[in-house]
Amino acid sequence: MDNNRLKLLCESIGIKTVGVAGVDRSENLKNILEYRSLNNLNTGLEEPDIEKRINPKLIMENAKSIIVCAFPYYTGEFTNSNISKYCYGKDYHIVIRSMLTRLCELINQELGDFEYKVFVDNGPLVDRYLAYLSGIGYFGINNSIITDEFGSYVFIGYIINNYEFAVDKPMKKSCINCGKCIDYCPGNAILGNYKVNPTKCLSHITQKKGELSEEEKNIIKKTGTVFGCDVCQDICPHNTSSIKTNIEEFKKNLIVNLNYEDLNKISNKEFKRTYGDRAFSWRGKKILVRNMEILSEK
Repeated sequence: MDNNRLKLLCESIGIKTVGVAGVDRSENLKNILEYRSLNNLNTGLEEPDIEKRINPKLIMENAKSIIVCAFPYYTGEFTNSNISKYCYGKDYHIVIRSMLTRLCELINQELGDFEYKVFVDNGPLVDRYLAYLSGIGYFGINNSIITDEFGSYVFIGYIINNYEFAVDKPMKKSCINCGKCIDYCPGNAILGNYKVNPTKCLSHITQKKGELSEEEKNIIKKTGTVFGCDVCQDICPHNTSSIKTNIEEFKKNLIVNLNYEDLNKISNKEFKRTYGDRAFSWRGKKILVRNMEILSEK
């Protein structure tokens, strides 16, 4: 199977952006990750073993290529929103895993003996770096992956597999380096020169467990957002003409605003039953209520 056939199979199930990365161990990425670790630029949620993050064959011994796909989620602007755009529709973990699994089934129908492992924000490899290597996007200063058609409003999923698809090349592009994301970041988390301190990122802070520092609380108060953050993407010139998503699960039954009274009066079990298929639910009700109470402080 060649890459053109792979792209046709992707298109048949609504995947518009796909590329292929190799499975070689990445020394360049190792240097980046070691720098982050030495300079306390990690959130603590990352895989602690750097070798597992740079060597696909530790994840799948007979891996020969990695199919990397981008999934757009932009649905438009809502003035009353208090959660990140990526949370509006159905949980992307559920949607993308289903789409990638279907893709693998189609590939197996043609190839036979197709072995694979699907990852959606849950694997040790660095998905944004895979997206860069596979040529489906390039890095912004804020470390988001920017695609030509959908800007940076995309999720990334990948399939480590035992078939040797032709490896694509990274794009010969970079963001325009306007610096707006640096200037507008609520937590001053974007350091420039493509370096970010994720511990100061509002998105990370809104998902952080436990008691927050006064500095972290003040960062939350700057935007009125109770889960996630879109500031650096919303002001990015590369997103001014982003096309809306084609994926139905990201377009229907949207939730763009969470209400304190509604959340506070339901039990944790009711919360999971009502919002369990939404990306903002993974940390539970308590975190959301805490953030809303911070916003109500004077």
